[in-house]
Amino acid sequence: MDLGLAGRTAAVAGASSGLGLASARALAAEGVRVAICGRDRTRVDAAAADIDGAVPLVADVSTVAGATGFVEAAIDALGQVDILVPNAGGPPPGSFASTPVEAYLPALELNLLSTVAMCEAAVPAMCERGWGRVVAITSVSVRQPIPHLILSNTARAGVTAFLKTLALEVAPKGVTVNSVQPGLHDTERLRSLYGGDTTGAADGVPAGVVGDADDFGAVVAFLCSQHARFVVGTAVPVDGGTYRGLQ
Repeated sequence: MDLGLAGRTAAVAGASSGLGLASARALAAEGVRVAICGRDRTRVDAAAADIDGAVPLVADVSTVAGATGFVEAAIDALGQVDILVPNAGGPPPGSFASTPVEAYLPALELNLLSTVAMCEAAVPAMCERGWGRVVAITSVSVRQPIPHLILSNTARAGVTAFLKTLALEVAPKGVTVNSVQPGLHDTERLRSLYGGDTTGAADGVPAGVVGDADDFGAVVAFLCSQHARFVVGTAVPVDGGTYRGLQ
C-alpha cells in the first residue's frame, strides 16, 4: 500500500537504535527524507548510514533546549519538517518509597517537556502549511503502570494528556497528533537486559513473543500516512496483548 508520503520530511528523535531507528527506516522506505538524532556521534552516524539519505544529528532531547535544538537543526537540514516523531529513553527505575521528589523534574523534562518543546518547534509551521503529523513513542505503561517505574509512568501519562489536547486544537488545520504505546520489543536494549536471548522476555505476553521493531516502525509510518488522516488523538498499544483492559 502506498502511504502517500513520498517527498515528505521527518524528524525522528532518539533514532540511533531501537524503536526510533525502526520508525525512521519505515518512513524512509516510503520516500520520506528523515533527520535522526542521538547523543553519540558514532552511533547516530552508523544508524544514518543504514537509511538512504538520512541526516544524522547529535542532540540530547532529555532537555528542553536539546529537544528544541534538534527540531531546529532538522528544519535547517531538510527545509521543513512535515512529520515529527518525539521519542526519548526512560528515567531511572524506582518506587514511590525509593524515589525522592527531586527526581521527578528531570523525568518530566525527559518524557514530557521534551515532547512539548519539539511540538512547539515543529507544529506551528505544519499548521501554516495545512499538513502535518506528530506520532510520539510513549509506553504501554500509560494504560497499565509498570511496577518500579513510577517516574516513567507519571511523565508518560502527562505527555499523553498533552498530545490529546494538542490533537484537538490542531486537527482543523490538517495536522494529526497521535501516540504509539510499545510493549516489549526485540531491541538492543532488551537483548542487553536478557543476555542476548529475549525468549524469557515474552513470558506474560499473550502473543507469546516480543515484538519486532520493524513491525512497530510500520505502525508509526501508517499513522503518518494519508490513509490515517482521520485518526486524531489516539494512543495505540503495540504490545502483543500485554494491556488487558477494555479501553
